[in-house]
Amino acid sequence: MGASVLSSFSGCSKSQFEDKNIITANNSSKVNFKLATSWPKHFPIMGEAVLKFAERVREVSSGSIEIQVFGKDELLPALSVFDGASTGAIDIFHSGPYYWKGKSLSISIFGGVPFGMTPDEGLSWFKYGGGMDLWREIYDRYNLYPMLGGNTGPQMGGWFRKEVNTLNDLKGLKMRIPGLGGQVMAKLGVTVQTLPGGEIFQALQTGAIDAAEWVGPYDDEKLGLNKVAKYYYYPGWWEPGATLELQINLNDWNKLPPEYQVAISTATYESNLTMLARYDSLNNEALQRLLSSGTQVRDYSTEILTAAQKASFALYDEFASQDADFKAIYQQWLEFRKRIYAWHKLNEGSFTNFVYSQF
Repeated sequence: MGASVLSSFSGCSKSQFEDKNIITANNSSKVNFKLATSWPKHFPIMGEAVLKFAERVREVSSGSIEIQVFGKDELLPALSVFDGASTGAIDIFHSGPYYWKGKSLSISIFGGVPFGMTPDEGLSWFKYGGGMDLWREIYDRYNLYPMLGGNTGPQMGGWFRKEVNTLNDLKGLKMRIPGLGGQVMAKLGVTVQTLPGGEIFQALQTGAIDAAEWVGPYDDEKLGLNKVAKYYYYPGWWEPGATLELQINLNDWNKLPPEYQVAISTATYESNLTMLARYDSLNNEALQRLLSSGTQVRDYSTEILTAAQKASFALYDEFASQDADFKAIYQQWLEFRKRIYAWHKLNEGSFTNFVYSQF
């Protein structure tokens, strides 16, 4: 963006990291990196994707780059990986941008926002709409080099112990839902809680919460949420395409020779597409099992969706008035969203509306 408003973004300066003991590489050296995640090491799909990424980097680099993967809490707590890679305590992390809203409100946009773009629309924005340049401009202040780390695809709208048909049904409801989706639900009268995934089942079972969202059929089935809540709602309007991230310490990245950078970038791009493909493949199979076990699928009413969309964009306007970086990125994102929505409505939307209506 050149001399944009983002140039005034305050954060970590590069000089803070110049004296760190950074791994260096040349054409004949071997690089060893430590990667920490926000998920358990063998967590279905997300955790498995990180292990596959490390394996592919080693394969593509003919063994010249070794990445040791550490799951949640093995090396760092789940929500400490950002600072760990920023300071050079670790080299790479895998997580979700939605966790770092406290660093800057603008970071939320890169992880996907309520009533935002689908995975393919988001990828277009990152690759050809300027999104990646904006992301790197922000993360440069934190000594990080961002790369796409996967996508869950459009998520489901959560598990409820009772049906919710109107806005009045939401008022006072205790629901586990983090991030911007939680802030929107709070505006609709929901009492929001942000429990970690491992605590959702028990909270629903005991009645400590009335509803919860996680990801989609495959992951939700793994947690057994269908055993403690009967109604499964759609769509997951707060995460129509949740982007995950692979972030590498910027000093580490800059010291890599070009061929090593290409090896990592290639494996990252493959990992990003593979995660989405796995979710698309496994979610419908899991949904059929859930339906067979008694789960009842419900759609959010037009009343709820309309109110949620209005509250979402009111929240973005509020953020834009508070944060110059959010405003600059949001305006660019919103314009791209408008253009790609128009195209997909004409082409893809008309096709899917016809064929899906007959399914």
